[in-house]
Amino acid sequence: MDLFDTPLNPNKRLKEEFVSNLTGSSMLEIAALSTIVPGLVVLRKWNSSCLLNDYVQGFVKKKKNVKLSPKGLGSHLAALALDYIFVILPILLFFTLLAEWCYQFAILIILLVLFRMISKRSKFCSKAENSQLSSFRSIISSYRVSVVVVTCLCILAVDFKIFPRRYAKTETYGTGLMDLGVGSFVVANALVSKQARDFKSLNLKAALQSTSPLILLGFGRLISTTGVDYQVHVGEYGVHWNFFFTLAAVSILSSFIRIHPKYCGILGFLILSGYQMILAFGLSEYLTSSKREANLISQNKEGIFSIFGYWGMYLISVYFGHKLLFRANSSGKDIGFQYLRIKIWALAAVFWTLTIILDNYVQRVSRRMCNMAYVTIVLAQNFQVLSVLTLADLGGNLVFEDAFNQNLLGSFLLANILTGMVNLSVDTLSASPVTALIILLAYSFVLCFSISMVSFFGIRLKFW
Repeated sequence: MDLFDTPLNPNKRLKEEFVSNLTGSSMLEIAALSTIVPGLVVLRKWNSSCLLNDYVQGFVKKKKNVKLSPKGLGSHLAALALDYIFVILPILLFFTLLAEWCYQFAILIILLVLFRMISKRSKFCSKAENSQLSSFRSIISSYRVSVVVVTCLCILAVDFKIFPRRYAKTETYGTGLMDLGVGSFVVANALVSKQARDFKSLNLKAALQSTSPLILLGFGRLISTTGVDYQVHVGEYGVHWNFFFTLAAVSILSSFIRIHPKYCGILGFLILSGYQMILAFGLSEYLTSSKREANLISQNKEGIFSIFGYWGMYLISVYFGHKLLFRANSSGKDIGFQYLRIKIWALAAVFWTLTIILDNYVQRVSRRMCNMAYVTIVLAQNFQVLSVLTLADLGGNLVFEDAFNQNLLGSFLLANILTGMVNLSVDTLSASPVTALIILLAYSFVLCFSISMVSFFGIRLKFW
């Protein structure tokens, strides 16, 4: 009886308190972190491509008329190891031990990127600009993978004291790094969605079929967290709601109300404006109140009402995905890589400016409500990441990017499983900085290695 009476998660209440009542960090720090992550990817891509070019040229000179064979497992693992050392490991350190130095490292990375662009650009790298389509495919892949990788690292790191509390999700108002996770998933999905590409053949039945895995995952998470008594911060989405239900709801709404992508921006703005007005007339007080009635809507008020904010965010992202990334290619017009790059940088600046105005004069940023200020900061941060990645106009992906890109949802699910296993087997709150770092390094390595092996052997973790 003693065995069955022992709770699976004895520190559940302490862990929930550990991620509660937080106020976040500054927008400037969010901007610095949003420069470091894509900056590391850009530097690694330049290094990888130029080293590969030197190797290929040397090989061809020695062995004329000899075709290079495809990468074997050894070279694949070697490239993965370099990606881990130069991208994943630094990101993990910047989110933990080196968090207090984020501004200095952001400036250093900017200087390295500028120096590399001005003085060390090879012919191989400059020739890659000839293919706008392949370059942008690589950039979008890098962007989506960056969103998933950062999320996967943070969902476990947040349970350790080595992870700064200001990076964790805020209670009501504020800008924490992890606040941007669900919004970034929505934007990343919208920019490359079938709606953004204006697929005429997309019907409601197909849309519902593609959404069904998210609904199943939502219920799966609800059942599993309840079954093992896993810590859940109720103020985040509500008692029963979770991340997967939000993504599914946005997808279903977008499927039921389908309009041409060039009008999605207007509809998204109208939805956000109307929702912001309702928040101002009393809904925000209701959503931030700790009182909950017995009905399902009150129990999950944050998750249910924030859908309107995420839906508006999705529609605006669909518009920009169609206008910036797909319309020129589908019409056969080459508007120029440099011009497209400038437009993305300009959008990042515009949305950062809007965020500052809304945060100061309308309502502070709130992920809990998904208000207009939250939508603009998510768009600002995501376009900033995209703008930095446009500097790596090489048309190719890193090994770990290809691996994650082929199984984005599968990698996120594996990260959630590994995170749950660690939390149920380790007292994360009492772990020393050294122990925490070792666990996080092992976790990130196992995640990257597993997804890379799945990709190498051509396995797709997609079951619908």
